[in-house]
Amino acid sequence: MGPLLARRLVRLVVTLFVVSLFSFFLLDLLPGDTCRSVLPPDSQSDPAVYQRCRADLRLDDPVYVRYADWAAGAVKLDLGFSYVKKVDVIELIRDKIPVTFELALVSVGMALVASLPLGVFAAYREGRMTDRFVSGLTLTFLSIPAFVVGLYLIVIFAVKFQTVPLLGWGIPKLPATGWTRPTDSILENIRTVILPASSLALAEIAVYIRLIRADMIGTLQEDYIFTAKAKGISNMRVLFRHALRPSSLSLITVVGLNIGTLLGGTVVIEQLFAIPGLGRTLFEAVTQRDYLVVQGIAVLLSAIYVMINFVVDLIYMVVDPRIRQARLMGA
Repeated sequence: MGPLLARRLVRLVVTLFVVSLFSFFLLDLLPGDTCRSVLPPDSQSDPAVYQRCRADLRLDDPVYVRYADWAAGAVKLDLGFSYVKKVDVIELIRDKIPVTFELALVSVGMALVASLPLGVFAAYREGRMTDRFVSGLTLTFLSIPAFVVGLYLIVIFAVKFQTVPLLGWGIPKLPATGWTRPTDSILENIRTVILPASSLALAEIAVYIRLIRADMIGTLQEDYIFTAKAKGISNMRVLFRHALRPSSLSLITVVGLNIGTLLGGTVVIEQLFAIPGLGRTLFEAVTQRDYLVVQGIAVLLSAIYVMINFVVDLIYMVVDPRIRQARLMGA
């Protein structure tokens, strides 16, 4: 395992270097004066404040010197100071990332809970009416953008009805905007996360169902499945105990990639629901040209993405012993 971990660590370092280098130089190419963009209007006319800003951001130095200075600070978790937010970048990210991380995890969890039984059942009923219905449903889900789903959910559950009748129960009105942290109230946190997480989960459900269905159809044709059925094992046990595990490798890959993508791709949903997360902060930083915040978030998301891929590799070895043996022999 040692050589395998070493290779993944080297890949992490190289990826972070390339991402930080590209984002730093691309941000430097933006037109205009950075300090004129980040300083409040009343401070721009003050020569002392303006010069202090340029000195702090080292805008008079060559770009490669500024990058080296930023990288040296980033190694020590010093990502600079946001003149717009008036806070250290690392503190800003530390405050925002739990919100986006929870939103991403809840949406993926919702998608898995809904897609696993539907995908398995569609594969078991391949070619029949149930399979065609589920396939048509996934195509519909894939065709609707997340922000459109979010708008409909807001209208139904937050605006139009005080209570929504569902299975004989009255579903209480859900908040259309805002966010409550779990440390403040668990119940209110659940209420604020339901609508945005559901908006993100709908398209993921469609993707997961298709992946599970395609892999399960192949797995159900294997000899050991026929052997299990011949022994009198129930269909439910065959499907979920013997067939689902070897059919989940593609799903594990996509789930890992989705978590990394959602952390940086929730910009629209966080804007729509006024959620103070990392995506909304990134959008504001780009529009306000707060490039140290953009740089810090870009590097953080890249690190998380690479680490998630590493965790997915470890899960592969747990799910399929053949992969574990091959990786260890290759190491």
